Amino acid sequence: MPRPRRPKAPRGQTAQSSSQLRIIGGRWRGRKVAFAPIEGLRPTGDRLRETLFNWLQFYLPGARCLDLFAGSGALGLEALSRGAGAVDFVELDRGAAQILRQQLSVLQADNGEVHNLPAEVFLAQPTAPYDLVFVDPPFAANLWDSTLKQLSAGGLLGENALIYVETPRGTSVAVPEGWQLQKEKQAGQVCMRLFSL
Repeated sequence: MPRPRRPKAPRGQTAQSSSQLRIIGGRWRGRKVAFAPIEGLRPTGDRLRETLFNWLQFYLPGARCLDLFAGSGALGLEALSRGAGAVDFVELDRGAAQILRQQLSVLQADNGEVHNLPAEVFLAQPTAPYDLVFVDPPFAANLWDSTLKQLSAGGLLGENALIYVETPRGTSVAVPEGWQLQKEKQAGQVCMRLFSL
C-alpha cells in the first residue's frame, strides 16, 4: 500500500518551518507528525507520554477525549493511536489548528475533530460528556485553576472521567471538590497529575 503523501504546508509557511514529533504507541507507532513551531508550544515529551499512556492504557479503548490547548496534538493523537473512540482538539492558534487538521487527514483519523477557538469558549458550549480530558495549557498563561473550575462546573465530565493536568514543577493547582488524585510524577521541570471524579 503506498504511503500517504506529506501534507503541504499552510499558505505562508514553508515545509521547513514545521517541527515533528513521533507517536510512540498504538496503530501509528513510530509515525512522525508535523506541528507548528509556535513560541511557547512544548509538546509533551516521549518519556512523559509513555508514562501517561501507561497510566491510561485500560481506560482508553473507546473513550471520548478532549485535548484542550492541543498545540501539536501530541496527547490527542497518541490517544487516537491507542484506541480512543473520539478526540476533540481545541487550539486557539490558527496555524497550529490547520496543521493538526492536515495530520488527522494524513492519518485518516475521521474520529478526530479540531476546534480553532479559545478553550474557555469551547468549554462554555454544550457537548456530550468526556471520559478523559488533557489539560496542558501554555505554562506562562497560568490557566489551570480557571480551566479546571470551568470543566467541573460545565457538565463536561462523564461519571468516571479522568483529567490529566500538566504543570511546571512546584506549581499548585486548585482542584475542584470531589476530584481525587490518582497518579503524580515529577519529571525534570514538569509535574504530571492524573485526577478522577
